[in-house]
Amino acid sequence: MHQKEHGTVSESANAGQLDESDALREALVLIEGAAGRGVPLRLVGGLAVRYLTPGYPPRTRARQDLDLASVSRTRPQLTDLLVETGYEPDKRFNALYGHKQLFFQSPKGRAVDVLVDRMEMCHVLEFADRIERHPITLDLTDLLLTKLQIVELTEKDVRDAVYLLSAYPVTERSEEQTIGLDRFGFVLADDWGWWRTVTLNLERIADIAGDLTPAGATHDPGDQLGELRQEADRVPKSLRWRIRARVGERKRWYRLPDEDSHD
Repeated sequence: MHQKEHGTVSESANAGQLDESDALREALVLIEGAAGRGVPLRLVGGLAVRYLTPGYPPRTRARQDLDLASVSRTRPQLTDLLVETGYEPDKRFNALYGHKQLFFQSPKGRAVDVLVDRMEMCHVLEFADRIERHPITLDLTDLLLTKLQIVELTEKDVRDAVYLLSAYPVTERSEEQTIGLDRFGFVLADDWGWWRTVTLNLERIADIAGDLTPAGATHDPGDQLGELRQEADRVPKSLRWRIRARVGERKRWYRLPDEDSHD
């Protein structure tokens, strides 16, 4: 399986082979334009997984949205770039929620969501201080966590997680092109809710990973799911985690993902 090497957008084989109407190409052009202004802009979601696993069957759909991530310190410059490029901002939404999410409409009719500093869905994942770890997407471990934090997993979320675990190794420490147990354990160790959702999802995905593993997988996703599950139990937990664990599932431990979302 051919893994994506880190590099600029213009160096990417993906960029040169994509149709002008393709959502991934549009996103890569935006990321390159932002980089030229010193603005970190990264892929998240299915497009990020597609970019990172070009040897696997892509998950595409007509009028695919662009899901991106950036940081608050360069939000004005990013907004200027998007407006100058012809993207229409949702001014009301951006005024209310721009500290954590921006929404634009692409000239090609795509919805463009930009997460700012963190992802707030079922759980909160802070990524602002880690956004430089990969030039095109969020860090691999963070990207996997964005899938594992979803309480109601869909088939596409499961497939994305299996693809990442088929293409990249789980390692003790976060390095380039690896899924790091150190980062994974750090996120789970202080928040019982995070831990509960992730461990449930690891078990759910493990049950069907074999059916979704792509041909030519470099790694066995089932084995790697097992490593992640062991780390979730092994990592030392904080006092806050242990106190919340006493309550357990008697109280809801996750946030509803549609709260404060764009209409």
